[in-house]
Amino acid sequence: MEFKTFVFYLLSAVLVLSALRVITARNPVHAVLFLVLAFFNAGGIWLLLSAEFLAVTLVMVYVGAVMVLFLFVVMMLDIDFTRLREGFWKYLPVGALVGVVLTIEMSLVLGGKYFGLEAMPAPAATPAGFSNTRELGLVLYTDYAWPFELAALVLLVAMITAVSLTLRRRRTDKWIAASAQVSVHHEGRIELVKMAAEKTEPSAAADDAAAQP
Repeated sequence: MEFKTFVFYLLSAVLVLSALRVITARNPVHAVLFLVLAFFNAGGIWLLLSAEFLAVTLVMVYVGAVMVLFLFVVMMLDIDFTRLREGFWKYLPVGALVGVVLTIEMSLVLGGKYFGLEAMPAPAATPAGFSNTRELGLVLYTDYAWPFELAALVLLVAMITAVSLTLRRRRTDKWIAASAQVSVHHEGRIELVKMAAEKTEPSAAADDAAAQP
């Protein structure tokens, strides 16, 4: 067995086991950490397929941002996980049946003649100085430039919609328009009032009290 094949089977086995632990771990923090391990192993498999850009992107985006966010949310929120697990054994047979069906379908598809070594041989060795990221960028910004711009527009609309839905103004909120803040000069920010100094005379009762021994 070649060393590359051994590494592939090793990463695949760890990936499957960590994915199982994600759904079977009782502690949600442990589940998130197992998911991080699964992402690392998936990135290693992509490295074996000469997809360096996708592997680095997976680690940086999902492990470095999304999973850290999930971990902070899980650790900061006081979630009643006992209540969330109610009905687990009730729906377990249905979930197991769906999992078996998906496993059989994937076995039939991947085990067919379309995904064998004869139909999909190993790619040719890349020449010296070949950049996977450069080739991906050329294809993305030439052949798929319009779909890429359309996907960016869809994501922009989704972001604006999310901000609009979460931005709620209450009657008790105090706010001022940004244009009014910018247009104010230093003369209108503070007002100095000049007043004459006044000295109050002490009362007669206070004088009598002070004069008594």
